[in-house]
Amino acid sequence: MPAKIMIAPNGSLRVEGDYEIVDAEGKTFGLGGREKIGLCRCGQSANKPFCDGAHARTGFQSVCPARDLPPPAPKP
Repeated sequence: MPAKIMIAPNGSLRVEGDYEIVDAEGKTFGLGGREKIGLCRCGQSANKPFCDGAHARTGFQSVCPARDLPPPAPKP
């Protein structure tokens, strides 16, 4: 199944499907067999980049309804 990312209202980015998460050096995070993962969106997780529920404790609020993006700007 292709990767699917859901933006939870006032919460994390929920990732499921066929995906891998790598750091800035290209090293893969070991996910312990998890098929679904939450990524921090509030910036307060003690386990970044993964969500630890800090958004609920800190009152993070952000709702992002789906929309169409404009075409990318032409490259010079």
